[in-house]
Amino acid sequence: MTKRIAIIGAGPSGLAQLRAFQSAARNGADIPEIVCFEKQSNWGGLWNYTWRTGLDENGEPVHCSMYRYLWTNGPKEGLEFADYSFEEHFGKQIASYPPRAVMFDYIEGRVLKAGVRDWIRFCTVIRHVEYDEATTRFTVTAHDLDDDRMYKEEFDHVIVASGHFSTPNVPEYEGFSTFNGRILHAHDFRDAREFEGKDVLILGSSYSAEDIGSQCWKYGAKTITSCYRSAPMGFEWPDNWDERPALVRIEDRTAVLADGTRKEIDAIILCTGYKHYFPFLPDDLRLKTANRLATADLYKGVVWVHNPRLFYLGMQDQWFTFNMFDAQAWYVRDVILGRIELPCDKQAMMADVREREDREEASDDVKYAIRYQADYVKELIAETDYPSFDVDGACGAFLEWKKHKAEDIMAFRNHSYKSVITGTMAPKHHTPWKDALDDSMEAYLVN
Repeated sequence: MTKRIAIIGAGPSGLAQLRAFQSAARNGADIPEIVCFEKQSNWGGLWNYTWRTGLDENGEPVHCSMYRYLWTNGPKEGLEFADYSFEEHFGKQIASYPPRAVMFDYIEGRVLKAGVRDWIRFCTVIRHVEYDEATTRFTVTAHDLDDDRMYKEEFDHVIVASGHFSTPNVPEYEGFSTFNGRILHAHDFRDAREFEGKDVLILGSSYSAEDIGSQCWKYGAKTITSCYRSAPMGFEWPDNWDERPALVRIEDRTAVLADGTRKEIDAIILCTGYKHYFPFLPDDLRLKTANRLATADLYKGVVWVHNPRLFYLGMQDQWFTFNMFDAQAWYVRDVILGRIELPCDKQAMMADVREREDREEASDDVKYAIRYQADYVKELIAETDYPSFDVDGACGAFLEWKKHKAEDIMAFRNHSYKSVITGTMAPKHHTPWKDALDDSMEAYLVN
């Protein structure tokens, strides 16, 4: 009987898995039956933008955390597909920091070329997954939203590729319930123009705080105050951006901060992170981990040690993204195809998990974290036929990016880097980032 594989999610990780199986089939391998379940009406995951927040048109929680005017906050040279360059897709080299619409077009281009859309059941939500020890098969309960129909199917393997940046972590502070302004999480942020002329308070000190604050600055916020709990972001912010210690409470429209600062504000944006959330999985199959480089209970970062017939993609904190998802997907594919043999006991797999955790905890240095993940990508690629590429060169692009951010946080996107796939240098974008107010693909790609 032909094996059946369920992939949950058709975002970048799920699409990487489809491309991995398609690649094997193109090279003559007999592959299992592949069924990918996607609750949205189109592929792309977080890159599939919607204006909606809260609930979607079917009453399901909105997956998208994407906003208008988002540009990549890392150079494209660090995430380029090894088998599908930006030059191949656009017919030319493009600048190093594409906006959302350009990135979606690039992601879509590869899977359109691969012809895998027929493997995806759109508008279909996974309600439950259970495993039968006797049959060694999974029963997946799915909900077809178009027909409003629930059904069950059996699979030999399940690959969870639903991401971990869609369920917001929302803290509570004294005074929130009586604040007369706007409070929203980064997940629900859609348009920086909403905050033009406003005094904005940003809670958080990671990438979403940095970028959403920068978007608000770019599109005319009056002032920005960002608050940190452990450490400041530490950049040279514009004159109307003030970085302060943690929020203590809200009094009417006044934010009271830990250093005694009091600031009148119009809006609060919670850049307070996301939760790994898998409501469709029972406890014995459900990943519980912090957002870290070495995810808990995943051998090689992908194989669920408590049941190696279950896999997770893209659950790590991320420096590398699309190419790391590819490396993971090719590895998972080869485990399923019998090309890679897993350790025969759980203890050996857990030893791998602990070793990765110990290495991560050995250093907090950002440069180390980039190299740590680069080594991980190289490790997986070495075990499969995924096209080899200059991972160290991509690592170098990330290190240059960090330097450029430290030099000028509002101008780092004006820099260019060399593609590690084609060896060509990205051109300088025609308009400095702070002045490029139109984020459409047409405006970005104009010569």
